[in-house]
Amino acid sequence: MRFDLGYDGTEFSGWARQPSRRTVCGVLEDTLSMVLREDVSLTVAGRTDAGVHASGQVAHADLPASVDVAGLPKRLARALPSDVRVFAARVVPAAFDARFSALRRHYEYRVADADFGAHPLRRLDTLAWPRPLDVSAMNEAARLLLGEHDFCAFCKRRDGATTIRELQRLELVRSEVDGVVTAFVSADAFCHSMVRSLIGALLAVGEGRKAVEWPSSLLSLSGRASGVTVAPAHGLCLVRVDFPGDGELAARAEATRRVRTLER
Repeated sequence: MRFDLGYDGTEFSGWARQPSRRTVCGVLEDTLSMVLREDVSLTVAGRTDAGVHASGQVAHADLPASVDVAGLPKRLARALPSDVRVFAARVVPAAFDARFSALRRHYEYRVADADFGAHPLRRLDTLAWPRPLDVSAMNEAARLLLGEHDFCAFCKRRDGATTIRELQRLELVRSEVDGVVTAFVSADAFCHSMVRSLIGALLAVGEGRKAVEWPSSLLSLSGRASGVTVAPAHGLCLVRVDFPGDGELAARAEATRRVRTLER
């Protein structure tokens, strides 16, 4: 079964279960297990870090055919805390895997560089930046990062995991309404802390501390760049996950599981 869900990450220690920590996965699995009266284990499309939000997260679980799918979101709404909600639940083919079947993930990062900071009603999902940002320079730097690269300079390494990713969109837009700068970031997958590290590098360009070419120059490194600051978590939100048609789910999952290398 597929679950479409969202959460305010402020009070969560990320998605993944951790001993003695409040996590999104822990709250959801415990609540589902209580409501359905059986143990439920979730697989998620994107394991968000502590403080990161989601409006378009996707997870799946193997559940009995007897589960009332249509009524499940309403039952969960009565049992879940107010900072996490399951928007929809539906039966999907057995080949569906929220993690490995995904084609791409879409994130947004909000930054306010106004003199007064972030709007008080958006303070939990918008970074208040103390200096003016040159969005044109940031976009010029962002374009140089697009494509398939080894993003190890922008990632926290995990044993046995590749850091090769295809960055498909990295674009910053300043709102004409409130002046907030939103970064739209899409890739086939992201490694640990990659989005926030990319944003941190672009912020350095936007305020004039680094040259436009600096972020892309880091792609030649064989390890994490010490000069890249990871942007705060609360400005980041997972907004959508794309999946192929039902007939292509298994092939996509198989391709995703292969460890990628760069062709030189």
